[in-house]
Amino acid sequence: MNYAKTTSRNDQFAILLTTLFFLILTVSKPVASQNCGCASGLCCSSAGYCGTTDAYCGEGCKEGPCKNSGPGDPTVSLEETVTPEFFNSILSQATESDCKGRGFYTHETFMAAANAYPSFGATISKREIAAFFAHVAQETGFMCHIEEVDGPAKAARGDYCDTTKTEFPCVPGKGYYGRGAIQLSWNYNYGPCGRDLNEGDLLATPEKVAQDQVLAFKASFWYWTTNVRSSFKSGFGATIRAVNSMECTGGGVPSETAANRIRYFQDYCTKLGVQPGENLSC
Repeated sequence: MNYAKTTSRNDQFAILLTTLFFLILTVSKPVASQNCGCASGLCCSSAGYCGTTDAYCGEGCKEGPCKNSGPGDPTVSLEETVTPEFFNSILSQATESDCKGRGFYTHETFMAAANAYPSFGATISKREIAAFFAHVAQETGFMCHIEEVDGPAKAARGDYCDTTKTEFPCVPGKGYYGRGAIQLSWNYNYGPCGRDLNEGDLLATPEKVAQDQVLAFKASFWYWTTNVRSSFKSGFGATIRAVNSMECTGGGVPSETAANRIRYFQDYCTKLGVQPGENLSC
């Protein structure tokens, strides 16, 4: 005689618990990707994971409903805010007769880079846009310099190669001096930047940042989201320290170059119609 196999209530309960456990793991497990691309309502954390808690939406949040905008400074559309007029108003501040950046740094290539690296503009505010361009203005002379002045000479004497960063070894004959809109520098920045942007081995070809108009901005967006953005909620002064800590002399009096950055920031905030906030000096 054949008997049908039955399942006890305990067995059914155990199966239900197991199913629920795997469902929870599936739903709650963060999803990692270069630019996150999280589902609607989820934040992209500084580590590249999706979620909704402060660990994802707080400090370092790259994308989604982040909590990194200060009072009176909501997130805005990057495309609608950085208009050709605003962009070109910064270029027009350049006084150098031999301004190699004209024609290299353009509004079109800026937007192309922003579209290729959406983490930069997905949750940006007017105040942060002003901060970014204040540093661009100082680093490049209002977008005139594609490469750091005297960069090759500095590289020849060993500057910008940190041999302790063995994960990103310097390639003989290559210099890791400043290039691009925020003058990407050091081997330990070129290495992960190329990897994260899928731009190949920038340790072997750092010159690409000064040759590719879109990459010149994308590399700067990468540096900003990776090393600067998390500091911005503490005020503009904290971003000066993140970009160039050597300018932060202490004593409450900014160095000349730090003072330039503050002045540009205030100017661009005015142009965008937003208050610069507190803690302007590092």
